[in-house]
Order: sequence, then C-alpha cells, then structure tokens
Amino acid sequence: MRQLDRRTLLAGALGLPLGACASLIPLPGQRAPTLYSLTPKTTFNEELDELDVRILVEPPSAAGGLNTARIALKPDPTLLDYYADALWIEVVPIMVQTLVTESLDASGSLDVLGPDAVSLRPDYILRLHIREFQAEYDQGLEAPPLVNVRLQARLLGMPRRQSLASFAAQQFARADGTGLDRIVLAYDEALGGVLRQIVQWAVAEIARAEGAM
Repeated sequence: MRQLDRRTLLAGALGLPLGACASLIPLPGQRAPTLYSLTPKTTFNEELDELDVRILVEPPSAAGGLNTARIALKPDPTLLDYYADALWIEVVPIMVQTLVTESLDASGSLDVLGPDAVSLRPDYILRLHIREFQAEYDQGLEAPPLVNVRLQARLLGMPRRQSLASFAAQQFARADGTGLDRIVLAYDEALGGVLRQIVQWAVAEIARAEGAM
C-alpha cells in the first residue's frame, strides 16, 4: 500500500484531513478522533423460514488495509488512505461480525450465538471475508464518493465444518455530500444492502440443508 504523496492537496480538495490516525488516545495538542458506528439490518425483502438451528458468525478476515478501525478511502484506484481524526467504533472485521450477528438475530429465523456462547455448540458456522470496505472518489476529489462494500460468505455445517455453500454480496451507495457524516451514512446504506443479502442467503441455504436431512 503506497502512501499518498499528495496528502496536503487531497486534504484541501476533499475538505477533510487524511492520515493514519489509529490510536483512541490523542497525543498532546491533538484532538480525540470522532468515533462512528454502523447499524444492523432489521427488515428483509421476503418472509424468512423459522429454523430450529444454531448459527455462529466467525470473526471475518479482511483484505489488506481493511483490518483496522480507520475509515478507508480511495482517491484513485491505485491508492488507499484513511480519513484522519475519525475511526470506526471497532476494527472493521469485529464491527462487521457484530452487525452480521445482530442482523441474523433480527431476522427471527435462527438461534444466533454470540462470540461468548462457549457452552453452546452451533449447527452452522458463517465464515466471512471482507473484500471491499471503502469510499471511492470515482468522480474526482470534489464530488461525493461512492462507498463500495463487498463480503464473501461461506456456510459450514457442523461438527465436521463441511462447506455447504458460498456467496458474494456487494452493494454500492453514493454519498449525498462530501462531509464525513454523509459518507458514513452511505457506508451504512451499502453495508445494509449486503447484510440483507447475506441473511436471506444464509437462511435459504440452511433451510435447504435441513430439508435434505
């Protein structure tokens, strides 16, 4: 990952500082970063089956540069950087794990185990990989960016961890402004579309697997 050699120019053009702020504790003279969170999906496009099974969402893996609490952006297709003075409330993989877990639970279709449910054994495991999770300035630095979220999912049957099905979910959302608050709302919209796709796919695949037993 290359560092931006146009950092000052980009910061001025975006109206936002860029940088690699990774600490929640500011240094003397620095302001504390603003923390942002995203929301789970609680509504779905279709009526989902109710299944008497348990599912666990594993902590996702992530593409290079995305295993961080920093909010990623691409000023052009070959550069990756981060908004300064702003962080997600968790590192991206843990935040995504929590939101997928909460979205599955909100569907009412499955018994969804939390990461701390060590005494209960899941019937299925959902494994995720984060391929894209960034704001892309595809129309220039002065225009609102396009948020790109893409997750790959694999459903495993327990106890043998048998691979049952795989799925890729992607959603784009254009920010309706250049301020970071508006960009985070676009992140929420894009991730919400991906969460809906993954929940509906996972429930359908588990229903299919249960019907074959």
